[in-house]
Parts: sequence; C-alpha cells; structure tokens
Amino acid sequence: MRRSIVERVNNKLFYGWTIVGVASLGIFASGPGQSHTFSVFVEPISQDLGVSSATLATAYGLATLAAAFLLPRMGRAVDRFGPRRALIAITLLLGLACLFFGAAANFVWLAIGFALLRFFGQGSMLLANANLVSQWFSRRRGFAMSLMALGFGISMAIHPPLSQFLVSEIGWRQAWVVLGVLTWIIMLPPIILLLHDTPESLGLLPDGAARPSKSEESPAEPQEIAGLTRAQALRTHTFYILSFGWFAIAMLITTLHFYQVTLLTAQGVSVESAARIFTISALTMALAMPFVGRLFDALRTRYVFAIGLLITATSLVAVTLATDLVSAMIYALIFGVNNAFSMTMFGYLWPRYFGRRHLGGIQGTGQMIGVVGASLGPLPVGLAFDLLGDATWTLRLLALYPLLAAILAVAFLRTPGKNQEYAHLE
Repeated sequence: MRRSIVERVNNKLFYGWTIVGVASLGIFASGPGQSHTFSVFVEPISQDLGVSSATLATAYGLATLAAAFLLPRMGRAVDRFGPRRALIAITLLLGLACLFFGAAANFVWLAIGFALLRFFGQGSMLLANANLVSQWFSRRRGFAMSLMALGFGISMAIHPPLSQFLVSEIGWRQAWVVLGVLTWIIMLPPIILLLHDTPESLGLLPDGAARPSKSEESPAEPQEIAGLTRAQALRTHTFYILSFGWFAIAMLITTLHFYQVTLLTAQGVSVESAARIFTISALTMALAMPFVGRLFDALRTRYVFAIGLLITATSLVAVTLATDLVSAMIYALIFGVNNAFSMTMFGYLWPRYFGRRHLGGIQGTGQMIGVVGASLGPLPVGLAFDLLGDATWTLRLLALYPLLAAILAVAFLRTPGKNQEYAHLE
C-alpha cells in the first residue's frame, strides 16, 4: 500500500514534496515542546505551584540542558534505524510526556516534565524531520527546509491561543492532556502511511533528479550520499563557527519565545494582545520562509547566515521598545522574519557543510549545542526580572552576541575540503 501511494504521487509530482508536507506537520506537532507554547503556561504554573519566575526558568533551563546531551544519541539512532521508525517512537513518547507534565505536582516533577517535552519535542522531533528532508533534497534543500519549517509558523499561530483557551476553559493540567492526545492523532497516521527514509530506497534521487544512463554511471559512490563522519566534522573550524552562531540563535530566540508574554505585559501590552502577537509573527514567518529558503539556495551561505544573526540582534532590541500595540506589532514582524531564518537554517546548515551520509550524528551534536543555548537563554532574563524588576538592558546587551557571531561567519565560515556541489554557495 505504501509503495503504491508513492507510485501514484510520483507520477505527477516528485514524492519528496509529500515528505516535506509530513515533515512540516511534524514540526507543527513539536509545538508542545516549544517555548512559544510554554510562554502561555508560565503564569498559571507559577501561581499553582507557588514558584517564582527565576525558579521556573531554572527548572526549564536545567531540564533542557540535561536533555540536550542525549540528542547526539538520538542522532545516531536516526542514522541507524532511519527517520521513519525514529519518528514513530518520538511521537508516542512526546504524547506521553505531555500527559506526564500535566500531572506535575512539585519542582522535581516539573523539571523532569520539561526535560521530556524539550527532548522529544524541541529536540528529537525537529532533528528527525530535518534529517528526513535533508535526505530527499540537495540543490533545493533550502527551499524544501523553508516549506518544512512552515509547520513551526503554524504552531506559533495555533498553539499559544489554543493553549490560552484550554487553560481558561479546563485548566493548565487538562490542557496538556489535550495537547498530548492531539499529537498522536495528528502525526501517527501520516508517518505510518507516507514516510520513506531516503529517495534511494524507492529507486529515486534527491530533488527528483533523473538517474544517469548506464554509460554515464560511475562505480564511485554517488556524491549525493557522501559526507564527513562526526569525528571528521568535529576536527574542522567550520563546525565551531556554525555552533557559535547556532548557539546564539537558539539561546536568544528561545528567550524571546519563553518570556514574550511576560515582557510585553510588563511594558503595557495586554495579556490577550501579547498572546496574539505570536500569530502576527507566525504569519510573517510563513510569508518570509520561501524567500529565505531561496536565499540559502542562491547566495553565499555565510552571508545569509550572518543576515539571520543580525535579525536576531534586532529582535532583542525591538522587544524592549514594544510598549503599545503598534510597537508590539512591529516587533512581531521582525521576530517573524527572525524565526523564518532560524527554522530554515536549523535543518539546512549541517548537510550543507558536512553532507548527509552521517548527518544524524553530526546534526544531533549540533542540535545538542543549540538546546544547551536554549536552556541557558531564559535564565539571565528571569534573574533580571527577579533582581532588577526589568530586563531591558539585559536584552540589549545580549544582542551583542549574535552581532559578533555574524562577523565571525562572514570572515571565516567555509566548506571543509573541496565540495563542488556547493561551489556556487562559497
């Protein structure tokens, strides 16, 4: 049945676009593990369990940090078992993590719940879906990744207001039960019926390219499935420049997602408007995403990477100036473009520089670095609120970090070795 679906679809359209659609749905389903969903729950959980903002941020940060170090293992598991089987397991466990988190009764339980949601949602779900799309696309990978990442924009538009509605109607604990069950309903059927790990397993090539004739075939390994090992990647300066920039983006965007409602309401924006700002960012992200993807496919990668870092710095400053609905909407537009860059480059950069043969292990390590950044991001802002009562200058000082990362990327980021496939992007 699964093979017949592929044949019917591929007769009309390259089946990789079906893979992109399912992966986009997977990115949407990661919503319960994303900071924009947690943002709605910060105040209800704080009031119910009697914990401060700094304590809640500490639980969130430590739990995310602990979960991050398991991501390289998940990456190697994706390499070993394939994205499809990995995604079935991840989906089942993410739903269970939602149920577990909704029953949290104390700080330790809350921290464990955070760790499970972040590991299976923000970490593993994104890693496996990005790996999947990377296997199916090469020359059009940036555009494919941008379409996949639309799921994140849809999640930003739907999960915060949905969660706010559920919290108001049935309470924050029951809201997590609903989110967990929805995760299973949304993801399991398409994963089981539609996913295939690689185009080669179906006799296809990435991007829907035609196979060469027998006279043109080479006994050498096809370039499309070449790539550095994790150990080789870790010996390149390219890996560390990417990691330095990716750490900044993951850290600071997570901070903005996690504290957006708190920051805006502290500056005079209503709670309802602050929650709806996510929708404006999501729509902006959706509109910008295809253009960002085409930028990655057409321009020198280091310049596009640097632009994304500069927009992250701009977002940090813009949120401190959002004191009414109009200025909050301007911030939302900037942050939406910021998310378009971050979600596209999340899956694009690692295969772009290191190939896809050992992508899971390399991407898992890169994702671990990003999640470590995400775990640390909310802490300075939480401490600023608790100790100073305001986080304005903390956010503005943090904006210097992505600015430095952008300079390093433009000056030093290059593809390790000779890779003719991406010569036009150097």
